Amino acid sequence: RNSPIFFLSTALQQRGRRQQRTSSRSSSTSDDATKDAEPFAAPVALRKLFERMGATYIKLGQFIASSPTLFPNEYVLEFQKCLDATETLEWEVIKGVIEKELGGKPLSTAFESVDPIPLASASIAQVHRAKLLTGESVVIKVQKPKIDEALKADLSFIYIASRVLEFLQPDFERTSLSAIAGDVRSSMLEELDFEMEAGNVEEFRQFLVDQDLRGVATAPRIYREFTTKKIMTMEYLNGVSMLDADKISQITNSNPESVIVNALNVWTTSVTTMPWFHADVHAGNLLVLEDGRVGFIDFGIVGRVGDKVFRSVSELSAALAEGDYREMAQALCNMGAADEAVDLDRFGADIEKVMVNLNSVQPEMTVTANQDDGSVMGSLDFDETEVTGLLLDFVDVAENNGLKLPREFGLLVKQSLYFDRYMKILAPNLDVMNDARISLDAAADSSAGGLPPSEVLIDV
Repeated sequence: RNSPIFFLSTALQQRGRRQQRTSSRSSSTSDDATKDAEPFAAPVALRKLFERMGATYIKLGQFIASSPTLFPNEYVLEFQKCLDATETLEWEVIKGVIEKELGGKPLSTAFESVDPIPLASASIAQVHRAKLLTGESVVIKVQKPKIDEALKADLSFIYIASRVLEFLQPDFERTSLSAIAGDVRSSMLEELDFEMEAGNVEEFRQFLVDQDLRGVATAPRIYREFTTKKIMTMEYLNGVSMLDADKISQITNSNPESVIVNALNVWTTSVTTMPWFHADVHAGNLLVLEDGRVGFIDFGIVGRVGDKVFRSVSELSAALAEGDYREMAQALCNMGAADEAVDLDRFGADIEKVMVNLNSVQPEMTVTANQDDGSVMGSLDFDETEVTGLLLDFVDVAENNGLKLPREFGLLVKQSLYFDRYMKILAPNLDVMNDARISLDAAADSSAGGLPPSEVLIDV
């Protein structure tokens, strides 16, 4: 019960395939290079192929990595490695895009300076630091030229191909292949509209105002006058990762617990009061700023959860509080889809094993010695695949019991697992259910009206 997973489900209560398939083969020859070659595995080969095929397939790989309720375990794990880091475009090309989006005006009419060396370059966009004429430090996210045409063509082909496959092989229709392809297509095309992403950031900033949380958290300010569908200019947030326990301890005067408490309160309150939630809170997207506030950046995966999932998680929280794994199984059955009756006793026993494994996982400690002065330093970290692995265990248990869980529930659980890891690093003795600093009051407030239909939006 001492986990953000339980905290989230309790807050929601108050608000009211993996199929194992391993394919590998290796060959031996007298050639040394061949001896050292990586054994063939279908997931590895497909991931490498996707990376070579460009933007559309890299984004598709990331969709697979974030959808353990839709794709097999080995593919979800392998596509965690899908690299969305591409060669940078020449500065003159990027400069041309920015000036075109500014109405043909030169950069000097908006920016005092722009660093020609990018902070990052991904499949769809490139990011550069800049300084406005008014002195503010910003970053400019610039969509790569003609990437929209390539995405639309490739995604339309994938969708049409899925429909053809369903026609030729009716068994595929039962897997909702074309429906998944359609969801991927609509989700990815929304990435191309930076004004929509800017709106998400502004909505989150307004949420912080409405909930009186600006003192503990923030998100980048959007500069609308320099934002279009293809460029987005936002405030530059300078901070350290949620995994940097030493720096966070210095920032907070040896009180790193306060950071995880604030981050957990803000995120959980957003889940229970906003129509969508930040669904990619890995360590790179949560920063601890110099003033101790938590900076939420890169709203890459934004999830929308419908009423059915919220109701089921409310039922799940009651079972968690009682330690009743059979009732937890029943709540999950109410949330997902099953082809036949589920053995609740067996399902509950399997859930209990997963929960035991969750509580047994600890962060890794790395100790390094300074050869100059002999000092010793330690750092705590956790393996990204460990979080995914725990979620896959949960999905595996559900599917082995004949149940298919909705993707948005997988997104919620994965974010809770991230917070569980942060808590083990920054506040290993924190009792989330009884600590007075963690409040369920804001999460308990219920706004009138229902949530919109469940959907998941994938943004850059």
